[in-house]
Amino acid sequence: MEMEQELDQLREEGMAAIASVGGMPELQQLKASLIGKNGRIGEYMQKLKELSRHQRPHFGKLVNQIKQELSDALDVRQGVLQEQKISKQILSQTIDRTLPGLRRLPGHLHPLTRVYNEIAEIFVAMGFDVVEGPEVETDWYNFEALNIHADHPARDEQDSFYISENMLMRTQTSPVQIRVMESMKSPPVHIVCPGRTFRRDAVDASHSPVFNQVEGLLVDEGITMSHLKATLEQFNREIFGQGVRTRFRPDFFPFTEPSCEVAVSCIICGGEGCSLCSRTGWLEILGAGMVHPQVLKNGGIDPRKYSGFAFGVGIDRIAMLKYSIDDIRLLYENDNRFLEQF
Repeated sequence: MEMEQELDQLREEGMAAIASVGGMPELQQLKASLIGKNGRIGEYMQKLKELSRHQRPHFGKLVNQIKQELSDALDVRQGVLQEQKISKQILSQTIDRTLPGLRRLPGHLHPLTRVYNEIAEIFVAMGFDVVEGPEVETDWYNFEALNIHADHPARDEQDSFYISENMLMRTQTSPVQIRVMESMKSPPVHIVCPGRTFRRDAVDASHSPVFNQVEGLLVDEGITMSHLKATLEQFNREIFGQGVRTRFRPDFFPFTEPSCEVAVSCIICGGEGCSLCSRTGWLEILGAGMVHPQVLKNGGIDPRKYSGFAFGVGIDRIAMLKYSIDDIRLLYENDNRFLEQF
């Protein structure tokens, strides 16, 4: 009977202490002193060993019952204290209605996106279709089908990002041209292929391992170099202004023959010579040429019946020229101080 009275008293004292506790640290201390491993309930669990075999079941059940009641009361009190803490935080965080509201500034297009859209619109107006393709390509589409054979330096692992022996990140968007020619039953083909390309270039003011490119392809009966020149001259006038002049000089590319390097009169000095054009009066902007007969064959097109031209221009390069940007890294650093200028 004496132990039963002690347990009743423990219940009453514990309940009173739980109801009066005012903070979480104090509650945790009280919990440890009541039902913790070395708490008062634990002491009575040890005393059960001193009781007779007939008394243990009754008092063991009573001890566990009081422990459960105290544990439930502790959980309830913990919930109350947490609610009080949250309510106190809410009341302390009142809104100063005199403060000005937060401005939500309108967004605008990134300079690369603006140039991308402008280039696409120009060629769509000329009758070209915009198509896209995978950024991870096979060796066949990225090199072999474009007449870039196994001993070409572009295949070196120091120049390209290889994923496996036969898979790599595309180094140009030209593979899309092969895919389109394969999928079409017969010409005409008139497409532009914009997208990201990847090369293992060192990062500096004029090079980036990731850059954007637009390549174009037109294949039909009777296509000649004059069609290529007229198309690119029109494009240059649309993108840089009606007064710009275009220069074509012989060059070499494995997938075109003949090939040419295309430059425009400097958009800053008008061809007089300045630091931007290295005092030459000309700015090189793209490469082009007549599609090599072997490339047409690889695309499933008969080069004896059809001919075509192709060209490639860097979107980053055009953006840097149009907006007088002297460091390509600015286009990818996402610095709002730079982007807000456009």
